[in-house]
Amino acid sequence: MKELWVPLSGAISQQKLLDTASNNVANINTTGFKKDQLVFKEYLTALDKGQSEIDLPNKEWAPEDFYKSYGAEDSFVKVDGSYTNFSQGELRPTGNPLDLAIKGKGLFEILSPNGVRFTRDGTFSINRDGILVNKDGFPLLSKFESQGARTAGNPNDRIIHVESGKVVINDGGDIFINDVKTSTISVVDFEDINALTKEGQGLFINKHADNIKNVETSSTVHQGFVENSNVNALEEMTNLIKAHRNFETIQKVIKAYDNMSQRSYSELTKF
Repeated sequence: MKELWVPLSGAISQQKLLDTASNNVANINTTGFKKDQLVFKEYLTALDKGQSEIDLPNKEWAPEDFYKSYGAEDSFVKVDGSYTNFSQGELRPTGNPLDLAIKGKGLFEILSPNGVRFTRDGTFSINRDGILVNKDGFPLLSKFESQGARTAGNPNDRIIHVESGKVVINDGGDIFINDVKTSTISVVDFEDINALTKEGQGLFINKHADNIKNVETSSTVHQGFVENSNVNALEEMTNLIKAHRNFETIQKVIKAYDNMSQRSYSELTKF
């Protein structure tokens, strides 16, 4: 029964929706987390056929003729892709001068063992070597000032060292130690922020260097704050419940198809 693939495609799509919503809910309290969302589309097998293969009867049309013409009996649900929602999260005050939050579309530039990465998680601290690092110990990078580029050169040369003293960071990301400017935090804007891919641990990968805007960012840095996740708990829990109920309903349909198939086979074997 080829029709079984229709509800089965729906079950697979709802399972992926459940997984995505569950991951969003699990990261409600993750600093700087950006929720993921799925995009679904209808796939018609009739679209695979050439125009000459579509049967359009030269007669007065009946409902079944339309049904056959457009291949609605072979219509499937398909996950067209997923994307990260980069909408602004609420800024939460912490009182820690090394906690930073970005208001706007920019991301902090981090040097991970796998290369330069980007993040919205502004929970920073100073390690034993006096380097400003994130929660995983990856150094925060300063802005590259030469050649008019936003980010360039050897990333190791842009690691931020913080000496002892009063640390003040203004909205532009300038770091002042005892009222003396020492460096400027690199906050990067992108031509297409949706081109970034998640790596895990709140980090994003930019695969194309020309995706980085070579203009001053309009984003602002806020000292003593962190950005909450942009996950709406009520919305995601509602999505979970809907997806779970839809999945159960589709399971019942699949079971009904299976019972019909078994009954048909049983009846045929009597002859």
